[in-house]
Amino acid sequence: MTIHIPTPLRAYTSGKESVPVSADTVAASLEALVTEYPALRGNLFAADGKLRSFVNVYLNEDDIRYLPAKEASPVTASDELTIIPSIAGGCCAATASRALVRTAPAC
Repeated sequence: MTIHIPTPLRAYTSGKESVPVSADTVAASLEALVTEYPALRGNLFAADGKLRSFVNVYLNEDDIRYLPAKEASPVTASDELTIIPSIAGGCCAATASRALVRTAPAC
């Protein structure tokens, strides 16, 4: 199977956009990935070994959080995993100058 690596994490995979792995489940696929690229472990997994809450993983087009077996979902050689880290954003820039711009939208 192929695991697609997001741009911010490619520094940990020698710039590779995708990495082939052999595994039977989503969890085993991710473990194979971090075994090959150990620096990724801290970016994908919390200290307790669970996938970090801000890391979204899709099996083909399905978010694994909504699959019945979640990370234990079986995979085949033709499947694809896509890792998508959540991107947190701040409030709008106008908030900082709200005193000067009375029409600034509330965030």
